[in-house]
Amino acid sequence: MAVEIKELTPGFVGEVSGVDLTKALTPDEAATIEDGMDRLAVLVFHDQHITDEQQLAFSLNFGKLERPDKKSNITQAKDRRLSEDMADISNLDKDNNLHGRSDRQRLFNLGNRLWHSDSSFRATPSKFSLLSGRIVPATGGNTEFADMRQAYDALDDAMKAEIEDMICEHSLLHSRGSLGFDDDLTEAEKQGFAPVRQSLVRIQPNTGRKSLYLSAHAGKILGMPTPEGRMVLRELNEHATARQFVYAHEWRAGDLVMWDNRQTMHRARPFNDTKDVRDMRRTTIAGEAMTAVQADAEAA
Repeated sequence: MAVEIKELTPGFVGEVSGVDLTKALTPDEAATIEDGMDRLAVLVFHDQHITDEQQLAFSLNFGKLERPDKKSNITQAKDRRLSEDMADISNLDKDNNLHGRSDRQRLFNLGNRLWHSDSSFRATPSKFSLLSGRIVPATGGNTEFADMRQAYDALDDAMKAEIEDMICEHSLLHSRGSLGFDDDLTEAEKQGFAPVRQSLVRIQPNTGRKSLYLSAHAGKILGMPTPEGRMVLRELNEHATARQFVYAHEWRAGDLVMWDNRQTMHRARPFNDTKDVRDMRRTTIAGEAMTAVQADAEAA
């Protein structure tokens, strides 16, 4: 059976059938999926009850893996629940127990409920994210996705011209600081979260289509007073996350959702995270180029 992609929302989200992610993909299958990602930006695979190893193998069809590190989280190596190749997007500790309400990791992870693009806080931001739903709560815990291409297209010409060459600073210091978590960061963590520069308008390399590159991690526009820059970013975020640009994915166990961080934002929605398990495991495909020249030419 050939791989088929049925659009769930026009030009944005597709549902993939005819593929078994427990098995190796053929080159044609991988090419069809990547073409679907270029054409759309979010792909949904149902009934894929995969292991970590199978998720990693599937992910490697689309590029090199980006590993979680001190740039992306506060989790120490000794406290990791999953392999170093996977990001743990769950509410579980290393012993598979639920985080307590005041647990430091839980409070940090609340930032995932802000609209963001994965790894925009890296000098070389990520390409794709692949999130596998192993255990999902009975209610809540959806993931919403915003189409940043349609949001860009809907701007008037004057706004497009105004923002065309703008550069922003992105950092976990800003997204977590907006929740009041910055006071709980160590000096080493603050140094690891040093801001990087990203273009506000991106071009998808395979299609040439422009999109907004926004995120809760963006806290400053270079050359603009901080309050003024944040107002511009706030207005753009409100525009880009209007309901006509948003798809809400209702998880069921065995779903894998794949999205293009260059063309979307996303956020997790609330659920009873101190009582219900939500075991989600993400692999991330590394990006290939910076969007803007960095202040210190540092690596991602």
